[in-house]
Amino acid sequence: MNAEPRPPPARPGAQGFLTRLAMSPRFHRLAARLPGLRWMARREGAELFSIISGFVQSQALVALVEARVLHILAAGPMSTDDLSRRCAIPPEPLAVLLRAGAALKLLSRDRRGNWALAPRGAAFLTVPGLEPMVRHHHVLYGDLSDPLAFFRGQTETALAGFWPYVFGPLATENAPLAARYSRLMAESQVLVAQDTLRLVDLSQRRQLLDVGGGTGAFLAEVARAHPHLTLSLFDLPQVLAAVPDSLRGRIACNPGSFRTDPLPTGADTISLVRVLYDHPDAVVGPLLASVCAALPQGGMLVVSEPMSGGAKPDPATDVYFAIYTLAMRTGRTRSAAEIATLLTAAGFCGVQSRPGDRPYVTSVVVARRP
Repeated sequence: MNAEPRPPPARPGAQGFLTRLAMSPRFHRLAARLPGLRWMARREGAELFSIISGFVQSQALVALVEARVLHILAAGPMSTDDLSRRCAIPPEPLAVLLRAGAALKLLSRDRRGNWALAPRGAAFLTVPGLEPMVRHHHVLYGDLSDPLAFFRGQTETALAGFWPYVFGPLATENAPLAARYSRLMAESQVLVAQDTLRLVDLSQRRQLLDVGGGTGAFLAEVARAHPHLTLSLFDLPQVLAAVPDSLRGRIACNPGSFRTDPLPTGADTISLVRVLYDHPDAVVGPLLASVCAALPQGGMLVVSEPMSGGAKPDPATDVYFAIYTLAMRTGRTRSAAEIATLLTAAGFCGVQSRPGDRPYVTSVVVARRP
């Protein structure tokens, strides 16, 4: 059996000042005695443990969702025994799960010992897209069961086959899974649309074409916010077949693939909402060039999706979305600066990045055709 390789000896002189302090056992002993430093040390320790326990926290959330604990408590407080009968979980392990839910501030307990929804748990049930996102995470978690093999590229990821828009056969091989994905995209698109419309002024635009827009969830929000806009959607024929009847009278559906077909012309604004990070640069570059060609002079492109923090990695996008897109094996999470470089290469000018208030939902980059 080969022995584990020994780590290289520490070289404190090659590190920054704060890192050198953190590598010093003497400093840690000093920090434990001084009030100000003790508070900092405890905070850092708590944050490190939060990283360690993060997977267990998320799995506890999955269990609460799959057992429908939050849904049941939405009707009112309930005892552990009553919940046990409703959820088909024995009382003792259920009590552990419920206390975990309380520690995560999803649940609360009253003086009589009954469990109730906390505000965060109520918000979880209300915010569009959160529940279906949690329900499909077993696919990603399975891909990360051997994380070192995953990052070495030695695993065949199940998530790569989960994306029906990229891997078409899934729609026939596992129709329920594909339908679940489509619901996830449609429901979570509401938040993305709302944040996008706060960052982009469409009041002076005339016609918007949403490319790769799925079943029109983004355009439905645009229609409510800007009834004056003429709206059109471009996506694969099998995707457009699922556009709700209630939306068909409001938007024009244009079937096609942006990989092989030219985009419709006539719109002064084109949106790419959560499209670029689904694809590699080899696909994104030609797509952006096609968008530029379809726009008139002065036409605007709106790119909206979660973006990497770039030089300052973001804990939401550079952990969650970057690893998620890596598991997809098709695209990657880019920074606003990387997107700006691709836009400039495609012929756009006036590129502006507009960070979202919730980067884990979306941020925006806008550009115009010269």
